[in-house]
Amino acid sequence: MLLAFNPLSATSWLSSLGTLGVFLVLFAETGLLIGFFLPGDSLLFTAGLLASTSVTAPLHLSLPWVLVAAVAGALLGAQTGFVIGRRAGPALMSRSRSRRLHEGAAQAEGYLARYGHGKAIVLARFVPIVRTVLNPLAGALGVPTRTFTLWQVVGGLLWSVLLTVAGYVLGASIPGVDQYLLPVIAVIVVVSLLPLAIEIVRNRRRASEEPPR
Repeated sequence: MLLAFNPLSATSWLSSLGTLGVFLVLFAETGLLIGFFLPGDSLLFTAGLLASTSVTAPLHLSLPWVLVAAVAGALLGAQTGFVIGRRAGPALMSRSRSRRLHEGAAQAEGYLARYGHGKAIVLARFVPIVRTVLNPLAGALGVPTRTFTLWQVVGGLLWSVLLTVAGYVLGASIPGVDQYLLPVIAVIVVVSLLPLAIEIVRNRRRASEEPPR
C-alpha cells in the first residue's frame, strides 16, 4: 500500500489519510519549503468534490471537517513559515538548490514590491510555489507580524474555502462527476498553474525589453 502512495496525487493523499491528508498537505505546502511540490489546489477541489452527497465514490468525506482541516492547515502552515523565515532568515533559500524554489522566491519578492504586503500575501495564496516561498520570505524581510497575520488569514480563508466549496458545488450539481475525477483534477492543476505561467512570460518579456547594460 505504501508503495502505491503518490505524494503528487490528491486522490492518493485522500484515500490514504482522508481529512488528515488535507491538513498535512496544506500545512506542509504553505509552511515548509520542502512542501512546494504538493498538490494543494487539486487536493482542496477533490476533497470538496468527494464531500458532495451526489458523489458515489467509495471514499466520502465530511464537508465541515474538510473545511476545518483545510483552514487549519492553510493558516497554521503560513504562520509557521513566517516564523521560520523570521528566525532563519535568508539562510533558508541559500541552502536550497531547487531552481523552482529560487524562481518562486524571485516572484514572491516581485509581488511584495509591486502590490504591497496585504495584496501580495492574499494573491500569493492562489499561485503554486509562490504561496510556499512568500511566507518565510515575508518573515525574513521583516514584514510586521500583525500585518502578515491579518492578510494571511484573509488569503488563507479565501483560498481554502473557495476551492473546497467549488469542488463540493460541482459534485452536487453534476451526478456521476466522480467518474471523471482525473480529468477534472487535470483541469484544476492547469488552471492553478496559469498565474505562474503568465508571470513567467511577463518577466521574460520585461527582461527582453530592457536595454542591455
